[in-house]
Amino acid sequence: MPVMRRMTWSAMAEADRAALCSRGLEAIFDADLKASICRIIDDVREHGDEAVCRALRDFDRVSLEPHQLRASADEIESATVSPDVDAAIDDAIAHLRSFNEQLMARAHDWSFESEPGLTVGEKITPISSAGLFVPSGKASYPSVAYQLGVPAVVAGVPRLALVVPPLPDGSGRIDPAVLVVCRKLGIADVFRVNGPAGVAALGFGTATIPQVRKIVGPGSPPVACAQVEMQRYGVATMMILGPTESLVLADHTADPRFVAADLLNEAEHGTDSAVLLVTTSVALIDAVEVELEAQLSALPAARAEAARAALGVNGGCVVATDLAEAAAVANRWAPEHLQLAVAVEHEAEVLDMLVNAGEILVGQHTLFSGGNFVIGCPASLPTGGFAHVSSGITAEAFLKRTAVARADAAALQRMTPSIVAMSRHEGFPAHARAATIRE
Repeated sequence: MPVMRRMTWSAMAEADRAALCSRGLEAIFDADLKASICRIIDDVREHGDEAVCRALRDFDRVSLEPHQLRASADEIESATVSPDVDAAIDDAIAHLRSFNEQLMARAHDWSFESEPGLTVGEKITPISSAGLFVPSGKASYPSVAYQLGVPAVVAGVPRLALVVPPLPDGSGRIDPAVLVVCRKLGIADVFRVNGPAGVAALGFGTATIPQVRKIVGPGSPPVACAQVEMQRYGVATMMILGPTESLVLADHTADPRFVAADLLNEAEHGTDSAVLLVTTSVALIDAVEVELEAQLSALPAARAEAARAALGVNGGCVVATDLAEAAAVANRWAPEHLQLAVAVEHEAEVLDMLVNAGEILVGQHTLFSGGNFVIGCPASLPTGGFAHVSSGITAEAFLKRTAVARADAAALQRMTPSIVAMSRHEGFPAHARAATIRE
């Protein structure tokens, strides 16, 4: 049985195209899940640390007292990892810092005189506080800690708190690599909590966990659901960050060994991942199938099972008539991660056509794992089609723009007729009077 589900875009019914492009959101917005998450949120809102500890016992099988939720300064300071992991963390932080510092250099206050006597512009400042959620469950993800932490630090957020579920061994320990990241970034408020309860605790604040105004970070459907629900309480969250997904857009020049390896890169995450190959070459599909079978045999059973689901029922391969149609398919699917593997002479043309993706990695040496771990571009990216309207988490996610204007008497005099006209049309006499009283 082929690893990849095969489809031909031009032959697909619209309903089948829509089904291919609709992925994962039903799990996040499932009614039963929403009800259970709302119960956890209400419990944390009412009982604070007690409820956080209760969620840890119920869902993570870890029994802690409230004073044990915070990672101590000694715990953070003494955390160690192997020299190669430590060097990799430094490498990633350096690349992320450079990327976000370049972004910040372009994010500055500005103003201009739109007419004589009227100056308008913006003041750009960091948000006052942010909560970073780092998942832990199937695995630990220190890369998420630096992908979220570096942009927040570079943006200058004055108060940061990081929450992370403890390791799944029942010990209550936090992955030392996450603590090493926090130490290197100067993040001192680190808490071991259950995912949805931790999101709620950050939003409401408890005796132990500080309240923040914005929460970012990927997670399971329960975590994503919790972030969506916390918006009802005035807490800002980012786009939906759900199960990972990727798309490789390739032509006949792509190396099938590399394509297969890059497809498996995201496919091995879980049975809820989705991975798609879009290509103009049927011959490439055949060659990639052979490579997939060979490379799957080298994966642990659980990772191989996840990959087969991601490339089978959740994704597959789509044959496109030409590169323009391939780009159109990619734009409609709007992947979290997109790799462009076409002939060099066509790269610029296709890149220009691609508009909906969390990231675009150009060329087969720009691999997904490079983007995940080291390159420095954002790797916390919109999933589930939200790349149509959202961007990855950079320093900009931790900034806000405040409009600033100044008008002199002459400019006001010129604007008054327009103010009065609109005030009368919308039925606000005091609005009009505020202008005319100054005449």
